[in-house]
Amino acid sequence: MKNLFKLLFVLVGFVQVSNAQLGNDHVKWNTKIEYSKDFATIIFEATIESNWEIGPVYLPENCMANPTVFKLTKSKDFELIGKLIEPKPHSEFDEVIDEVVAYHVGKPVFKQKIKILNKKDFVLKYNYEFTTCQINANCLPPYATSGSIKVKGNPNAEKDNVSNEIDTTKAAITDNKAPAKNQEAVKNSTETKIKKKEDKKSNHTPWGIFIGAFLSGFLALIMPCVFPMIPMTVSFFTKRSKTRALGIRNAFLYGSSIILIHVLLGAIVVITGTQDLLNKWSTDPIFNIFFFLMLFVFGLSFLGAFEIQLPAKWTNKADEKADKGGVIGIFFMALVLSLASFSCTGPLLGTLLGELARAGGGSNLMIGMFAFGLALAIPFMLFALFPSWLNSMPSSGGWLNVVKVFLGFIEIAFAFKFLSSADTTMQWHLLEREIFISIWIALFGTLAMYLLGKIRLPHDSPVEKLSVGRTMMATLTLAFTLYLIPGLWGAPLNLVNAYLPPSFYAESPQGLGGGGTAKANEGGEHVEGMHEGPQGIPAFNDYDKALAYAKKVNKPLFVDYTGWGCTNCRRMEATVWGKPGVIEHLRDDVVIVSLYVDERTELPKSEQKTIKLNGSDFPIVTIGNKWTAKQIEEYETASQPYYVLQTPDGKDIPIGSADYQNHSDPKVFQAWLEKGLKK
Repeated sequence: MKNLFKLLFVLVGFVQVSNAQLGNDHVKWNTKIEYSKDFATIIFEATIESNWEIGPVYLPENCMANPTVFKLTKSKDFELIGKLIEPKPHSEFDEVIDEVVAYHVGKPVFKQKIKILNKKDFVLKYNYEFTTCQINANCLPPYATSGSIKVKGNPNAEKDNVSNEIDTTKAAITDNKAPAKNQEAVKNSTETKIKKKEDKKSNHTPWGIFIGAFLSGFLALIMPCVFPMIPMTVSFFTKRSKTRALGIRNAFLYGSSIILIHVLLGAIVVITGTQDLLNKWSTDPIFNIFFFLMLFVFGLSFLGAFEIQLPAKWTNKADEKADKGGVIGIFFMALVLSLASFSCTGPLLGTLLGELARAGGGSNLMIGMFAFGLALAIPFMLFALFPSWLNSMPSSGGWLNVVKVFLGFIEIAFAFKFLSSADTTMQWHLLEREIFISIWIALFGTLAMYLLGKIRLPHDSPVEKLSVGRTMMATLTLAFTLYLIPGLWGAPLNLVNAYLPPSFYAESPQGLGGGGTAKANEGGEHVEGMHEGPQGIPAFNDYDKALAYAKKVNKPLFVDYTGWGCTNCRRMEATVWGKPGVIEHLRDDVVIVSLYVDERTELPKSEQKTIKLNGSDFPIVTIGNKWTAKQIEEYETASQPYYVLQTPDGKDIPIGSADYQNHSDPKVFQAWLEKGLKK
C-alpha cells in the first residue's frame, strides 16, 4: 500500500514537473565574449518567442514581477567592473492589475564587464534565472539554468587578486539606486500578484475540484446503499479486534483502502493517458449521449422505477477475499463496499468523472478522485474513534428515500445538459432553449409537488405531516421553478444560463413575442456570414469572412475560441458579455468571430488534410478540427473560452489573451477590452 501511495504522489509530481520545464521553450540564450585590453564583456543574448516576455534585471518602483537574475560563480580569475547593463525594458501601468508592468520582448542583450586577473585562459561559470510570461497573461514557473564560457588570459594580470562571488543583480540594484527589494520581497510581491488573479476562482481550480468532489462524496454517504453500512461496518471492526486500538487501526486501514480504490482509478487514467481522451469526449456527441442515458437511467432507478445491481458473482468474489483477514482482507472489504454501493454512488461518481473530464488534467482527475474517496472514508474513521456516536445516528428509512428521490430528479435534470451538448454540437435543433427550459420547469415543478406530499412514488410511505426541512426544500424548489418560467419569453436566467442552450440556439432567438435581445446587425447592411451571436450581438463563424469585414469597416477583430458544449463559454456570454460597459464595445467597436472547436460540419474534400501538431499527426476533417489546430498552433493552448484581439489585418494586439479564469469579472474583462482598443 505504501508503494502504491508513493506511485500516486510521483505521478502527480511528474505532471507538475513536466509543466515546470516549459520555461525555456519560449526563450533561447546565446553567450559570447568581447575583449578590450585587460577587460572583457560577457554578452548574454536572449531570443524571446513572439507574444512572450521576460522580466527586467532592475525592477521599477511598484513593479511586482520576477526579475531576470544573472550570477557569476566566484573566482580569483576576474573581478566585476560596474553594473550589468540591460536594454531599456518596456514599462507601462496596467489598469487591470493596478500596478507597473516592465518586461523585455524580442531580442534583448545583457552585458557585464569584467577585469581579467589571470594570465592563463580559464573557464567562467555563470547561472541565471528568468520567468517567461505570455504578454499580459499567465506566467510559467521560474526557470534556472547554468553555463560556462572560455576566457582568454591577460598577460598583464597579477596573480594575487581574489574576488568573491559576484551577484550582478544585487550589485546593480545598489549602484542604480533602484528599490531595495531582495529576492524574498520580490517573491512575496509576485505571490500577491498571483493571489489577485486567483481570487476570481473557477470551479476548475484544484481547490474548486477538491471541494466539489468532496461534496459529491458526502452526498454518496447519505444514499440508502451506503448509509446503513456505516454503523454495521464500524461495529464489525471494533468487535473483531482484540483491543480498541487495534479496532481503530483496522478502521483507519479500511478508510484508507476506500480512498486508495478511488485514487487508483484516477491513477490508471493518468498512467494510460486517458485524460486526453476524456477531454476529447467531453464535447463528443457520443460521449454526451452516453452520459445522458446513464444519468437518466440512474435517475429513474432513484425514483423507484427499478433497482440496479452489479452481477452477484462480482461482489461474491470480492467477499471471498475479504474473509481472509489482515490488510489484504480489509482492502477487499472496502472493495465490497464500493461494489455493493455502486447502484447509489455510480451516478454521483459518473457525474464527477464527466465534470473532471471537462476540467482536464491528470492532477485534477486524481485530486477529484482522492476527495471523493476521502469523503466516503471519513465517517468510518470518526465512528471508530468515537463508537458512542453510533447510538445517536438516525436509522435509515423514509427520509433516506426522500433524499434518493430528490437526487433522482436532479440527476435527470442534469442528464439533459449532456443531451443538449450533443444536440448543439451536431446542430440537430431537437433540444432548443425553450424545450430545455420547459423540461426543467416540468421536472422541478413535479419535485416541488413531491416534497409537498402531493405525489407518492413506489417506495414512499404516506406523508402525514411535513417536517420544517422538507417544507423549506419544497419552497425553494417551487421558487426555482417559478424563476425558470420567464426564460420562455427571453429572460436571461443568469443563475443557470451556463447549463442552458445559448440564447441564439432557440426557436425564437428574441424570446417568445420578440421581447429578447436585438437582432444581428439590426438596421445595418446584410453581410454574408454574419448571424446573431451571444447576447444578440452580430458575429461571424468563419475567420476569413470576419477578417475581410474587419478590414472593410476598419475595426479590430475579436477572436472567440469557443465550443458548443463549453459550459464556461456560456457563463462568460451570459454574465460578462451582456454587462453595461462590455456589451457596447462588443456590439459597436469590434468585429466578433466565434470559432467553434467542436463544430462537426465537414470541410470540403479539397481542404481536408493531416498536419503535424506537437509532433503528432492531426487530421483536419471538420471545421472544428480547423479551429482547434489554429488555436494550438498560434497560442499553444486548447482551452475555451479563449479571447484574442487582433488588428484589422489579423495581427495580435499585444495585450495577451482573456479567458474564463482570469477575466470572469465584467470590470476586468472591460479593462482588457479597453486596453486593446486603446492600443
